[in-house]
Amino acid sequence: MINKTVLITGASSGIGYELAKIFAGNKYNLILVARNTELLTKIKEELADDTIDIVTISKDLSSPGAPKDLYNHVKDIGMHVHVLVNNAGYGMTGKFTELELEKQTNMMQLNMFALTELTHLFAQDMVEKKYGRVLNVGSVASFVSVPSMSVYAATKSYVLSFSESLHSELRRKGDIAVTALCPGPTKTNFAKVANVGEMEPLFNKYGMTATDVAKIGYKAVLKGDPVVVPGFTFRFVASLPRFLPRKLIQTLLGKQ
Repeated sequence: MINKTVLITGASSGIGYELAKIFAGNKYNLILVARNTELLTKIKEELADDTIDIVTISKDLSSPGAPKDLYNHVKDIGMHVHVLVNNAGYGMTGKFTELELEKQTNMMQLNMFALTELTHLFAQDMVEKKYGRVLNVGSVASFVSVPSMSVYAATKSYVLSFSESLHSELRRKGDIAVTALCPGPTKTNFAKVANVGEMEPLFNKYGMTATDVAKIGYKAVLKGDPVVVPGFTFRFVASLPRFLPRKLIQTLLGKQ
């Protein structure tokens, strides 16, 4: 039996790393993509198994042209991607007018444009083979606008809308599904990178572990679910826009 292959971006830590362990344990070949070459090498050594192939690719996907370069690299080494996990991304906290514009547009490039380009490239191969899975990592912020994380929340809203629409399109092309994984605060290095300040203890206290989020995401991929929000509390938060006026939600979030 030929193993299926999964490509995971942002695979060097957090949810991406935990997903890599799960897929490896289920005998998927791995293509692991991240910027940190040293960490990728360590993960490859950790997950080494004679029954699977593991390829590591050091790439900064926020650079224009990087997604196409990655796709060409994968084709050049003769691998076909059955499962694409678009996990690479980051957040920023602060007032929109005070944060550096370049850093915010860089975040948009990674969270939206790179994800879209990679999906477009690899989904065509999935349609040709009539099988494929795409896991796009969104956020509970995909469902509500978040003051002080305006651009980040907007990028994740895009991920959710894009994933749901594409799921409906591609399911007619074969056994193909697109899943939006929308976790709440997760115990990763996200809080430090996003500079959430005094909210960081809340991430650590109430956030789910990256392991638990990854397990839920993996199961959703196998089932072909269009959207999954890990954790009852965060599913409740995601449902608020259906029951409360948007203006009220924004007022409450703004005060928080």
